[in-house]
Amino acid sequence: MKVVAFNRTLQGTGASRRLRKAGQTPGIIYGGTEAPQLIALDGNALYHALKKEAFHGSVLDLEIEGKAQQVLLRDFQMHAYKQLVLHADFQRVDTSKPIHTKVTLHFVNAEISPAVKLSSAVISHVLNEVEVSCLPGQLPEFIEVDLSKLEAGQSIHTGDLVLPEGVTALTHGQNLTVVTSSIPRGAASAETAAE
Repeated sequence: MKVVAFNRTLQGTGASRRLRKAGQTPGIIYGGTEAPQLIALDGNALYHALKKEAFHGSVLDLEIEGKAQQVLLRDFQMHAYKQLVLHADFQRVDTSKPIHTKVTLHFVNAEISPAVKLSSAVISHVLNEVEVSCLPGQLPEFIEVDLSKLEAGQSIHTGDLVLPEGVTALTHGQNLTVVTSSIPRGAASAETAAE
C-alpha cells in the first residue's frame, strides 16, 4: 500500500494545530539507522486509509518527495469526537531483519461448526489478534481461524493456528486460548428437563 507524506520542519502544539487546520496530520517516522523524521500527511486520506485492515497489518511504501521507504504503522491518535486523526507514528522496516507486530485474526465457518449447529453453543473470541515474528515480505494481512471442526466445550489455542510459511506466533512459551465454545446455562438446563 502506498502512502504519500511531506517533510515538516516546525514542531510543537501550535505548529501541529495549524497543520490540522490546513487539513494535514502531523506524524513521525523512526527506527533504523536514520534519525527520526517529522512528516505531514493528508488528513482526509489518512482517515480513510485507517478504516482499511490492510493499512494496519502490512508493510507500507511511504513516499516523501519522490523517495520511497518501507514502514509499518505503529500508533495513531484520533480526536475524541471529530473525524480527525491527530497524529501518526511509523517505524522504518529493514527487509532483511525480522519484525514483531500484531496480526488480526479472521474467524471463519462458525455457523457450520458442530458446536453451533448441534449443541447451540456460544463461541467466544478470546483473542482478536496475535503477535507474530517474520520477515517484512512474509507479513500476512490476517490469519484465518477455521472453526468448522469446533465441538461444544472445546477451545482453539495459538498452537492450533495454521500460520503462513516463515511466520511464528510470539506466545512467550504459553499456548494462549484463541476461541472457546460453551453451552449457555439456560440451554443446558432446558436439555436436561427435556430428557
